[in-house]
Amino acid sequence: MELIVAVSVVLVLLVIGGVVAFVRRGGGGTAPPETVDQDPETLPPPAEAVAEPEAPATTLETPDPVAGRLARLRGRLARSNSALGQGLLTLLSRDTVDEATWDEVEETLLLADLGTGPTAELIDRLRERVRVIGTREPAQVQAMLTEELLELIGEDVDRSLATVRTEGRPAVVLVVGVNGTGKTTTVGKLARVLVAQDKDVLLGAADTFRAAAADQLTTWGDRVGVPTIRSDRDGADPASVAFDAVRAGTEVEADVVLIDTAGRLQNKVGLMDELGKLKRVVERALGDGSRIDEVLLVLDATTGQNGMRQAQVFSEAVDVTGIVLTKLDGTAKGGIVVAVQRELGVPVKLVGLGEGPDDLAPFEPRAFVDALLA
Repeated sequence: MELIVAVSVVLVLLVIGGVVAFVRRGGGGTAPPETVDQDPETLPPPAEAVAEPEAPATTLETPDPVAGRLARLRGRLARSNSALGQGLLTLLSRDTVDEATWDEVEETLLLADLGTGPTAELIDRLRERVRVIGTREPAQVQAMLTEELLELIGEDVDRSLATVRTEGRPAVVLVVGVNGTGKTTTVGKLARVLVAQDKDVLLGAADTFRAAAADQLTTWGDRVGVPTIRSDRDGADPASVAFDAVRAGTEVEADVVLIDTAGRLQNKVGLMDELGKLKRVVERALGDGSRIDEVLLVLDATTGQNGMRQAQVFSEAVDVTGIVLTKLDGTAKGGIVVAVQRELGVPVKLVGLGEGPDDLAPFEPRAFVDALLA
């Protein structure tokens, strides 16, 4: 009897324990506690998840200071243009300067692409000064040549770039030239020049005919944190791209908008007309009858006098305001600086002296002449 009672007590205790456990587990139809929906993006990652490493930030390049660039590149310029300066020094330092010597001086100047007019002018002045000073001492001859070459080049000519915001709009610089002169590279290097001067710059990739031009320009801009306005398709209307670039530059309050254009041969009338249209469209985007602030013609210095006709046609089409001479370090024809200025009546404002990203320098007449005669 006692055994039966003990077994009954154990069974009752087991039943009670089971009921309690069941209730605690939420069984028996009891509703689970209410949950709040959460945005999956705000939920913490599961314990076993590993956070993705952040992509390294792009390191922007710091362009070299602009001041004194041409002087720093003096050696490079002197090596390539020694035929002009050293040739003149050698000839005029002779004990006797006769007619044969003057013929050699003339030949040296013409071979250096000085041009017939400037050559005759320089020889007349040199003849008079040599007769007056009556000495062939090299230091005096060098001082005389320095003065005469500076006079010919124009030391007092305004060679500054119009890159200042005016009346709530950015300055607009249009870069033009024939195929192969290095326009896109020049625009990229010019952007670096302006960034070094603490300018806010925006690029316009209006060369829509060369497939890689926009990519090339974008790469130049990315290296110094400069945005590029471009079309998403090849062959787009270049005037439309240029228009969008000016509008974007105005909206973001950029200091300067640089517009790259497609290379074109000067004898292709349709392409030259298109360039004129692009200029008019850009000026329409500026509004209030404004004109493009700067039209830079890029010339390859190694082409010498062959580039003069190119320069004339471009100047007629878009009113060129300044010259960029590229590859000046690769030619002994430094006289092209004088010739192109005389031909167009506009100054050389920038010169390219190498392949480096900061080898574009503002043209400084005295540093140039010093390099010629170094």
